[in-house]
Amino acid sequence: MFRTRFAPSPTGYLHLGHALSALTVAHFARQAGGEMLLRIENTDFTRCRDEYESAIFDDLDWLGLDWPTPVRRQTAHFPEYKKALQKLIDAHVVYRCFLSRKELMTIIDSNPEMSAHGPDGPVYFGQPLPASEEAHLIEQGTPFAWRLSIRAARDMLCTDWSDISYAERSSGGEMLVARHKATPEIFGDAVIARKDIGTSYHLASVHDDALQGITHVIRGDDLKQAVHLHRLLQVLLDLPEPVYQHHRLLTDDAGKKLSKRDESPSLKQMRESGVRTADVKAQIADLLQD
Repeated sequence: MFRTRFAPSPTGYLHLGHALSALTVAHFARQAGGEMLLRIENTDFTRCRDEYESAIFDDLDWLGLDWPTPVRRQTAHFPEYKKALQKLIDAHVVYRCFLSRKELMTIIDSNPEMSAHGPDGPVYFGQPLPASEEAHLIEQGTPFAWRLSIRAARDMLCTDWSDISYAERSSGGEMLVARHKATPEIFGDAVIARKDIGTSYHLASVHDDALQGITHVIRGDDLKQAVHLHRLLQVLLDLPEPVYQHHRLLTDDAGKKLSKRDESPSLKQMRESGVRTADVKAQIADLLQD
């Protein structure tokens, strides 16, 4: 069965870009005779708010969408993500990193082989601290992040490393599926969990897609590079591989992607001011289903 999902984070009100994504996901689910799940990715509890989450349901209902219940809220499942992280710890492919952002940037700036242009920001390759030093920092309560070691993962997988690939479906025409080589090293040693937040977007998303039986991950082009890291996590955690599909993004007059951070006009503002759903769909018609 074709199953996909729309998985917003309640860190702000949804805008037209989210409407485009939700409607695109729903379209392909209907086209395949499948279903679209709604998942609330709210693990970043420092930025997520109840009012934003409530508005998500109102906005999607206003757009004429529906979804199976109950809706998965990630904050209710931290023990599950802890188990997934423990599996990586037991496989010795993650390590604790105690570097502050300032210390991290100093190291990157002094090492030309490291780049500050990875999908998640600064690209860093490190290694575990000596056990005694790590134990001392833990005893002091020093903040740390769990990083996925590219070096350790490559050593563990040996020749299978070069075989990691992903299936991507085109958005139009005959919906062809092509395979591409995955290059997770573009993320460096990515952060997959923190001491205070026991997971990351990457780990929780991969875990939930497998748990919920997602066969097709349909999302915007801004998350296209995440596939490389997600495929590595799927291989390390022995999780099923979905087919990926990425749609074009809605941009402003300057060609910049709409974002919550830039306070793009929200769907909440639109529906409360009397804008019709049909008007919203007309604004994004050129990109819808593309």
